[in-house]
This record gives sequence, structure tokens and C-alpha cells, in this order.
Amino acid sequence: MSVTGVAFTSFATKDIRPFEEAVKYYKALGFKLIRNYTRDLNATSSVRGVSHDSSREVWLESFKLSQFENGSRVPLQESNSLQSEGVVLKLRLIAPDMENQGFETELEGELNLFTVDIDQISKILNIKPDETNSIVTKDPLGNNITFVDFPTPFNKAINASVFGAQVDSDENVETQSASKKKKIAVMTSGGDAQGMNAAVRAVVRTGIFYGCDVFAVYEGYTGLVVGNELIKQMAWEDVRGWLSLGGTLIGTARCKEFRERAGRLQGAKNMILNGIDALVVCGGDGSLTGADLFRSEWPSLVDELVSTGVFTEEQVRPHRHLTIVGLVGSIDNDMSGTDNTIGAYSSLERICEMVDYIDATATSHSRAFVVEVMGRHCGWLALNSGIATGADYIFIPERAANKDTWKDELKEVCRRHREKGRRKTTVIVAEGALDSELNPITSEEVKDVLVELGLDTRITTLGHVQRGGTAVASDRMLATLQGVEAVKAVLDLTPNDPSPLIGILENKIVRQPLVDAVKLTKSVATAIENKDFDKAIKLRNTDFIESYENFQSISLHDDGSHILPAEKRLNIAVIHVGASSAALNAATRAAALYALSRGHTPYAVQNGFSGLIRHGSMKPLTWFDVEDWHNLGGSEIGTNRTLPSQDLGNVAFYFQKYKIDGLIIVGGFEGFRALRELDEARSQFPIFNIPLTLIPSTVSNNVPGTEYSLGVDTCLNSLVSYCDAVKQSASSSRRRAFVVEVQGGQSGYIASYIGLATGAVAVYTPEKKTTLKTIQEDIALLKENFLQDKGDTRSGKMLIRNEAASSIFTTDLIADIIQESSEKKFETRTAIPGHVQQGGAPTALDRVNASRFAIKCAKFIEEWNEKINTNTLDGSDASLRFKYVDGKKVSTVGDNETSAAVIGIEGTDLTFTSIKQLWENEANIELRKGLNVHWEHFNEVGDMLSGRLILRNRTKGEDN
Repeated sequence: MSVTGVAFTSFATKDIRPFEEAVKYYKALGFKLIRNYTRDLNATSSVRGVSHDSSREVWLESFKLSQFENGSRVPLQESNSLQSEGVVLKLRLIAPDMENQGFETELEGELNLFTVDIDQISKILNIKPDETNSIVTKDPLGNNITFVDFPTPFNKAINASVFGAQVDSDENVETQSASKKKKIAVMTSGGDAQGMNAAVRAVVRTGIFYGCDVFAVYEGYTGLVVGNELIKQMAWEDVRGWLSLGGTLIGTARCKEFRERAGRLQGAKNMILNGIDALVVCGGDGSLTGADLFRSEWPSLVDELVSTGVFTEEQVRPHRHLTIVGLVGSIDNDMSGTDNTIGAYSSLERICEMVDYIDATATSHSRAFVVEVMGRHCGWLALNSGIATGADYIFIPERAANKDTWKDELKEVCRRHREKGRRKTTVIVAEGALDSELNPITSEEVKDVLVELGLDTRITTLGHVQRGGTAVASDRMLATLQGVEAVKAVLDLTPNDPSPLIGILENKIVRQPLVDAVKLTKSVATAIENKDFDKAIKLRNTDFIESYENFQSISLHDDGSHILPAEKRLNIAVIHVGASSAALNAATRAAALYALSRGHTPYAVQNGFSGLIRHGSMKPLTWFDVEDWHNLGGSEIGTNRTLPSQDLGNVAFYFQKYKIDGLIIVGGFEGFRALRELDEARSQFPIFNIPLTLIPSTVSNNVPGTEYSLGVDTCLNSLVSYCDAVKQSASSSRRRAFVVEVQGGQSGYIASYIGLATGAVAVYTPEKKTTLKTIQEDIALLKENFLQDKGDTRSGKMLIRNEAASSIFTTDLIADIIQESSEKKFETRTAIPGHVQQGGAPTALDRVNASRFAIKCAKFIEEWNEKINTNTLDGSDASLRFKYVDGKKVSTVGDNETSAAVIGIEGTDLTFTSIKQLWENEANIELRKGLNVHWEHFNEVGDMLSGRLILRNRTKGEDN
């Protein structure tokens, strides 16, 4: 093979001796060591070791130390190094046990190198030039090498930094062509947050996929200021295994130097030295504010670097515009323009986990606990942990406590809950909690109040444990999708576009102007400083306001202050239908507590429709019955798959007996069927002319009308932990692949989500047919992955298979096919988590959403039963949407199909959708799922980040 006029070539050998001699040979010629995957060479690599069955690699790059004078290339005076055209050499050693296994092919190479000092090469090699002033020789690997001192068609200038070169001096900056590769840097700044590694991984691999050079800036803005080894080009394999690791592997720091113009000037210099013209910053509002300031100053910074002689105008011309894209990495969830920030739900999960532990000892000793959580300027963590843990009281900055009355109010709430039978007291305090005069409310003060009440009180300050641990499933997904979108934004933006913030609004990744989001975020702090707390809480997103109202409904309004007049009080039934999922009890608790706060009577239908039909099991729920259901998995009132069609007459009888005014079904596709049956039976049984709602709750997430079902997040987190453990086992054993079977029925949502969240090599779902061809592609990708593995990368691989992906290609059969095709290069195992996916305590996200959905449904029932001023079909005024006629509930507004509805998140909205519309237009009844495959983009992103699309494109190119 002749390799000429290119920036990259690879040589291979199976013998360690010529491998080592080749490295010494090229280093003597002036090549620079830029990457090393072996312990056996004197290298500066961070790699701590390789296994004996891994190929070893050394990457060497020629220095670019020549310059143009009067149209000709001449050597720099201070340089005595070989100047070639930026060639990167990749030398590979094939391990003996990989010989003739198809992992590497030895090729006889030929390399033409252009140097401006042929005499120097002659001295180094002790070879005289021939009559054309060329030197022809062989390297220790037997490759033909030719050195010339005149331009040829084979030695055009190539930008070698594409393959990992670092620039070491100002003079190394050369004018680049208009077609130069996009160079993107990614950094993490400010406080660390779980999921930052996933974001960096996504940026690196997406950038490489789209043909960009991607650099990691280590230690936040400090890395920009210092430069050199803190700005490193990243390769595909450099981020392998990062999804399962907490914190940030590229480091973060608060850099005071960057706050000054001199520091930003140095940062600009280092970016230009490395050719970087786009920066993706993952951090909080302070970090993003600094990024936007950096961009606004960029033109003047570049001008100053030219005016002071650091660079020439020609050198900076390709770098006149800087692209900035922001990702919000903040456990406080304090950025406007996005519903969630990277790390927020992981931190919330840590808090709930810790408070659940505390609950056990608090209940045992009948103690009170004051739990201090993070949030200097934002109370999101305190608010949502208060909902998720069933706290008695919370203190947050946005809703400052009344300076004169908060202590008495706290005592009253805790006393009232104790009198109702609660053995524990939990108060959540945000570290930035304030009273109405902006005085801090400390945990010690709160403790003193509870002690005055006579409670044995302890303080637990969670501190940095909230930042610890690995990212939960939702943060891995959020960080991954936002990282991908960040790279797309870099490639889309023009110099006139404002810097975007990548956020998420109701499950949809969006771009918002960064400066607007930061400005709105800071306005919250301004409103608090001005004691305008109503404005402060309104400036948070709508979810924040809704969550605060929900907390009040289920924790504070049991004092009778919100009870409705007797004529408006309702009987609201809750029933669980279908398989168990983790958030059934949390939803029932929220619905019951809200109903009780309004004076309604909540009923629990015990053991589903079969319990109602056979035994008339309808139990009124009290505050004490449900107060501790927030963290209980399973179903405390019982559930099964029985549908009302088993005996509609009996169902109607008991609805009539208990005068039910509204029904909340909590369940999956069986619940969907049950709602449809009740809706269709309205003409036969008028008692069903009441508001009927379904809260989707199933690990399969297969209910039409929603992109999210309760219990899904708990299932995903269980699978993340399970798959992390499986992958750790695979990595420890080396060269092992696991095929993991997950639930989901005919819906591939869980498989697709968990495949992306855990970095699976392949995902098998019912929506995409599994064939021998697709399995062969997976085998090729596995071989490629194992080939690229080095000592410090995690070599265990995982494939995710939905339980119903194929009736032929079972989990065991796929594992056997892969095992047989591996030719003993790696081994294959299966892992089936089974019903563990449905069990356990609900996650924080499921608890919060359970409260949100349940209270929305209770309000929906209230609205359909309230007095209205509208006209009936016959033109007369109607006082009620529903009323009793001869002891039967009937509609007074004609067609009331929208009163039988599914609550769900679709795109950007939380809505109620008619069961009739969903059944007729959006449901695949036979396959028990919706027609909208809203998760398909998970697979598309997964194929890109796993390397499948690169392999597929390469294969197509070879075929052509």
C-alpha cells in the first residue's frame, strides 16, 4: 500500500522489538509522541496499563515548525527538527493471541515526507541523498520512507491536528483554509453535577461523528487560562465508560483569573493556538454568564492579541468568530428556560434516599428531623424533596417565611400532624432559606422551635452527598440528548445568531437565547432582594409554582382552611388496574390528601375491579391511612388485571351505592381498556356519566396519549443500577458481552431508553425487526469495540433486548449466535432482571409526578362537577354538568366524552385527552400500545454514539 500526501497512516507488527525500534526511529527524526497505549515505552500517557490480549498503539506526529517567507517554505531558525507535512503515524502491535484473527491486517507501507533540511536527515540517518537530493530508506518495520526537499503532488499541507496534535508555540499557528475542520471544546465549570460526564461523552462522540475535532478543557475556565496540557483533544474511546461515573472526569474549578479581562485574553490566546472556535460550556448560571461575556468580548480580545504582536492578522482570520453553546449542569435546577438541569434529579434522588433512611429511625424513636439541603438561591430541591418525602414543612428562598409568624405556623402544622397519629416530623430547609426581612432561617433555629414543641429533634445536613453518586437514568438521558443538540447547534449557528442555551421543556429538547435565560434567572434573585416574593416564585417555571401549590395541598391544607361548602363536596374513588408499578401508592396518597383538604371523601377500590365486583370493596381513606405511602412501592389497596366488563352491572351498582362523583384509575394498558369500557357503558348505566380519568402507571410506558407513565423512572433507575453492575462484571472479566433482557411488552421504550442511558452496543425492540443481518452488524460492531479497547477503557459490552423483540431470536439464541461468531475473541452471557424492574420504592421523579398527576385529576373531577353557566342542548340553563335524576347520575350538558380522559405529557403539554379519540385514532389495541413511537430518536442517537453509524457508513463505502 502506498500512503502519500495524507495526514494519517497506520503501521502494524506482531513483534515487540521492531515496534519499539520504530518508535525510537521516528522520535529521533523529530516526531512528537501524542498518544500511547502501552506500559512498555517511555511515555507520558495517563494510561495505567493494558491487558495482555489488547493491541498496543503509539501515535506520533511530526512537528510543524516551518514558515513561509516570500512564497517559499523555510525552516524556523530555532528549530533543528524534521519538518514533514503534518503526518501522524499510528504504530500498532498485534498481541500474539490476536494473530490471524481478523482484528488487524499487516500492510507494507510507503511514506513520502517533505523536509526543508535534507542535510539534517542525512546526518540523523547517516545516508547520503541521491542525485535528486532525496533520501530513500526503510524504517524498522520495513516500510519504504522517502525524504525530499522539494514540493511534490504527494505532500500538500495537511492539518495534522485533526488527529490529536497539540500546538506548543505561538509560531505554530498557521492560516487555515475555509474548509478547515470545525474544532469544538467542551468544559465543565462551577459546581459538579451528576450527568456532566454523560454530556461530555455526547459532545465528544457527536462532534467526531460529524467530522469535527473535539477538545476537552480540563479544570473549567482554569484550563482555558493555563492551556497546554489542560486542553486535550479527545478520541472516541477516551470517553468510553463515562456514563456510569459521577462527578466530572475532566474536572471543574472556579477560576478567579477568568473573571478578569487578562484571564479571558489568555483564554482566547490558548483557544486560537489550538484552532478552537466553538465552546460548549456545561455549568450553572455563573459559568454560562462568563461564557456569554467571553463571546461578547471575543472580537476585542482577538484585536488585542494582534495589536500586541502575539498573532498576525493572517493567523487570526479563521478565528474571528466564537461560537458558545450552554448546557446547564446544576443540581439546584435554578436556570430559567428549562424544566430540568443536568444533575438536579440525581441530587433529588440522593436527598430522598437519605430522608427515607432517616424516616426509619425517626419513626422508631418518634423524633423530629431537620434536614438541610442545598439551594443558596433556589428552593427547587427543598420543595420537591418535601413533596417526595412527605415532609411536614419546608423553607425555601422564593417563598420567604413571615418574620413574625413562621415559628408559630411551624409548631401548629407539626402539632396537628402529630395529633393525627404521625410518629415522625420532617422539616426540609434550603440552605438559602429566608424570612420576610431577608434574615437567614437556619437549621438550628428550626430545631429550637421543634424542641419548644417538645419534640426530640436532630439536624442532618446532607452537604455534598447530594452531588455524589452516579447519575440517575433521567439525567443520563438529559445530558446525552443535550450534548448531541449542543454539537448540532454549533454546526447550525451563524456569527449573527445569539448564543443558545440547550434546555428541556415538557420532554422536548429546545434552544433558548443564553443571555435571556441568564437574565431571567438573575431576576429571581433581584426579586428576592427586593422582597417581592410573589414575583420571585412566578419567575420560576410553571412547574415550580404548581409544585409549591401541590405541597401546600398535601402537607399544609389539612387544617380545614380550604374545605368547600357541603354542596360541592364529592365522593372520589381511586382504583388500581393492571400490573404493579412503583408509583401507585404515591399517586393515591396525593389524590386522597388533596381530596381531604377540600372536604371530599376519597374511596379506595380494593383489589381492583374484581374486588369491587365480588365483594363491593370500597373503603374511605383517612389522612392517617395514606400519610406514609409516599415511598412505598407496590399497591397498598391491591391491583389486578380484571376489567369492569366482567360485570358492569355490579360495578354500576356499587358506584350508585357510594354515590361516586368521579373516578381516578391508576394503571397501564388494562386501565386504558377499563376507562374505554366505562365510557362506552354510559348509555346503559347513567351512573358512569361522571368524570373518569386515567393516570398512566406502567413500566412499559405503552399507554396512548402520554410520553411518560408513572413507574417508568423507577424501572429505568433499577435497570441503570442493574446494567451498571452487569457492565462492571463484563469489564472486570475482560472481553465479555452481556445480552440483557428487559420488560416492556410490545413497546420498545424501556429497551431504547436504557440502551442509550447505559451505552449499549445494540438494542432489540419490537418496532424494528431482528434479523440475522442486524445481528451480524452487531457482531461486527462488538469486534470493532473490542479491537479499540485499551488498558484504561472499560471493555465489557452490553446489548439490550426487549422481551418481545422477536419470537425467534430469543435472548439466549442471540447470545449463542454472538458467542459462536466471536471466534473465541470474547465470550457472551445473558442477564434477565425480571420483575425487579417493577419493584422497590418509587424514585423522586415518580413521586413528584405522581403528586402532580393525581392532584390534576382531582381538580379535573372538581371542575366537571362544579356549577357552571352554560346552556344545555335544549337551550335551558344548566346548574351542574352532572346531577342526580331518580337517584341516578346523569349528564346535563349532552355529549360529555371529554370527561372520560387520559392525563399525560405529549410534547410540550400536560393535557387530558379523550379516551374515545385515543382509542379510535392513536391506539394499537392488538399490540397494546400507542401508534406514536415517540422514543425512536433514542435509537437514532444510540446508533450514533455507539459507533454503529460510523461502522455502517464505512461498510457502505467499502462495498461501493
